[in-house]
Amino acid sequence: MTATLTQEQQDFVAAIGEFCRREVGSAEQRNRLTDGGRSPHSAELYGKLAELGWLGIAVPEEHGGAGRGMVDLVLFLEETGYWQVPIGGFATSVITAAAIEKFGSEEQKRRILGDFLRGKVLSISMSEPGAGSDVGALTCRAEKRGAGWVINGQKTWCSNAHIAEHILLVARTSTAGGKHEGLTMFAVPANVDGLAVHGIDTMGGREVNDLYFTDCELPEDAVIGVEGNAWPQLMAGLNIERMLLAAFMLGTARRAFDDTVAYVREREQFGRPIGTFQALRHRIADHATELECTRLLVHDVARRIDASPGELFPREASMAKLKATEFAKAMALDGMQMMGGYGYATEYGMERLLRSTVVSTVYGGTSEIQRDIIGKTFGL
Repeated sequence: MTATLTQEQQDFVAAIGEFCRREVGSAEQRNRLTDGGRSPHSAELYGKLAELGWLGIAVPEEHGGAGRGMVDLVLFLEETGYWQVPIGGFATSVITAAAIEKFGSEEQKRRILGDFLRGKVLSISMSEPGAGSDVGALTCRAEKRGAGWVINGQKTWCSNAHIAEHILLVARTSTAGGKHEGLTMFAVPANVDGLAVHGIDTMGGREVNDLYFTDCELPEDAVIGVEGNAWPQLMAGLNIERMLLAAFMLGTARRAFDDTVAYVREREQFGRPIGTFQALRHRIADHATELECTRLLVHDVARRIDASPGELFPREASMAKLKATEFAKAMALDGMQMMGGYGYATEYGMERLLRSTVVSTVYGGTSEIQRDIIGKTFGL
């Protein structure tokens, strides 16, 4: 991998690895930071990353960030995924920050991007009980009243709303035209009156939430971008989301692979290490090949994005998300199988990797949706 990176990028990856080894290198450290694995986000660790300036990797320099590209963002997420750094709020923050940077007013950029760079979590709310993969079917309403807006409706599966400072809300402001028309983005303070956040328990801990808006009042300037134009604004951000998930799951797959190899090298049965048996040796070879293919794909798409700013790359981003998440899930599951009972034990960590990878093929657009997007790009 290092042969394709600049020296600056190699140094960047090395610095992230050194930080991770120091801060989350042991199971004891990770358990302390995550309440025994129940919380995927550590505000303490997130604050340290903010101090290092790493949260703002992709934020333009004029807004206080580092102004680096998708490749560097992928490298950061791959490495933090490998070390299982509990910064679950980062991905939604980057997606929201990107939307604010592209479509927000100067005041929104100053306020919301500033909070992000200082270590505050941002969240984005699209899904509803009747509108998951079909985002255009959403019904949460925003009505213009006087000098502001009033929001009513329910959102669901909203990642990190319970720890967020700001929530990017997509609501319907008009029923005229097609279902993808009349949608508008709003900047919502997480502590605003009229918003209730209820957590949803999951196998990954406290990650997602139901949001209930009851006569929630927002000022007129809460609109992000152009009123009624949220759909094309969303499309630009969804491809970023898919790349972030692909990068983090690439790192997670690397970790599952390395942990599996380390185990089969040391574990002995019938008088020799189990990795020397052909059945396992061939499986390791197949996974090593798949890992390299996945890494090449994710990094290549990131380079294409950097080389052509403004292009969406829907096919390539969906391919990267599909490949990385499906491989990470398969790698963690097979790692558990090869480790036997130890793979099931929390002491060894493979079960935690499996829990984090299983849902990756669902959020950010299911694998089925990614395949559909890829197929449509061929006119099918």
